[in-house]
Amino acid sequence: MNHLLHTVHTASILDPTALLEGAGPWVMVAIMAIVFIETGLLFPFLPGDTLVFTAALLSVPLGLPLWVLVLGVSVAAILGDQTGYHIGRRFGPRLFKPDARVFKTRYFTEADAFFTKYGGRSLVLARFVPIVRTFVPPVVGMSQLPFRTFLIWNTIGGISWALILTIAGYFLGAIPFVANNVEIIAVVIAVLSIGPVIISFIRNRRRDDAEHPPDR
Repeated sequence: MNHLLHTVHTASILDPTALLEGAGPWVMVAIMAIVFIETGLLFPFLPGDTLVFTAALLSVPLGLPLWVLVLGVSVAAILGDQTGYHIGRRFGPRLFKPDARVFKTRYFTEADAFFTKYGGRSLVLARFVPIVRTFVPPVVGMSQLPFRTFLIWNTIGGISWALILTIAGYFLGAIPFVANNVEIIAVVIAVLSIGPVIISFIRNRRRDDAEHPPDR
């Protein structure tokens, strides 16, 4: 377990291949932990999409059966959203503050708008949207959506997300070009995954500077 913690700590967020290969026999535990933390502990800057996709690409050399990957990722994703839901229901709006480092009010506003627009389906759609998938569950926890309805949509979303990413990664891994350039492709996917985060940060920073210009 200490080996796993050291690997996760030292591996780059843009190098999921190194993280997966360095985890050794704990690779499935590492994948599930990161998927869970992304939503369950409301930490949106972990490479959930990239990690699962890359794990499917490398499933054969990692000795990781596809059904085990799908099952493990589904369970971690569902439990993560369940935890996020209960955090939202328990602590509510007290979590989000305009000047917070992670729980920024604008994240709540964006996730709330997403949920309002799509309803229960948002739990499925949000799985594929960075940041939004992290904060939709606590927003839903603060809403009037019945827990049973949330559980149904959460289960559908978690399984769908796991299936699509793993199947896509597995079959793309059979293409020689993809198989021979796993590291490069993983980095490209990671950059694309965190791209919306960076763009959102830049836009919000510019907006904040415009609304609150520095004193001269």
